[in-house]
Amino acid sequence: MGDSRPTGPADGELRFVHLGFGENAVDYLDAWQEQKRVHAARFADEVPDTCLMLEHPPVYTAGRRTEDSERPLDGTPVVDVDRGGKITWHGPGQLVGYPILKLPRPVDVVAHVRRLEEAMIRACADLGLETTRVEGRSGVWVLGEDLGRAAGPSAASGLALDFDPRLGQDGRPPVPEDYDPRLMGPEYAPSNAGQRGEDRKLAQIGIRVAKGVTMHGFALNCDPDTTGFDRIVPCGIRDAGVSSLSQELGRNVPVAEVLPLMEKHLREVLESDTPMPRAV
Repeated sequence: MGDSRPTGPADGELRFVHLGFGENAVDYLDAWQEQKRVHAARFADEVPDTCLMLEHPPVYTAGRRTEDSERPLDGTPVVDVDRGGKITWHGPGQLVGYPILKLPRPVDVVAHVRRLEEAMIRACADLGLETTRVEGRSGVWVLGEDLGRAAGPSAASGLALDFDPRLGQDGRPPVPEDYDPRLMGPEYAPSNAGQRGEDRKLAQIGIRVAKGVTMHGFALNCDPDTTGFDRIVPCGIRDAGVSSLSQELGRNVPVAEVLPLMEKHLREVLESDTPMPRAV
């Protein structure tokens, strides 16, 4: 799996491990096993907070809330995983990060997601692209054109967050500390239905918190072939598109260009106690 030696600060701070990129892209199941190994070591305080950085060969992964109607219609294989969220695609040109962190108690899943979003928003800004959050939907977005309509309640749209932290382990009942009711309440109901043109999702987030330690993470589209998303309903969202840094900026933006920016901003936000902004 490429170079798995840690890079970055000394023990006690966030470290980055490069598992493999390009021709050394890491098979999803191999990376999942490495996540489990590092997760167990982090829980036992044998290693510091660690973020695995990598690319995957083309693969579909489905979180526990994925519905049959959202899976590939042509029977393309899907890896079912223990993270929150629904189905998504990973592949070349997409920067994937798996931050394995011991969260402070009481565990705040929302704060963790907001920080991952913030790091990606800052990295995109460094590249000259304005991105944002969308209320009720995790991840990083490029907003569609404002249609000039008055804002109004949209709870009837039936949209929901595309991840769910209320996951137990091995089919057992959920661990109470892993559940934050704010994620499912009206405060996070989508507010953009009918107000903008098609929003475009640039980055996905799907996480799991077990024993107070995070797993899984984010995927930022740098220069992937986004037609991989065409066979599925990405993240279960039917009324938005998928984009990439290259598409939005009109030039090739490879993973290698984005990697150091993401590491810089992940370190800033994950080592900070500053509350992150709410979605728009």
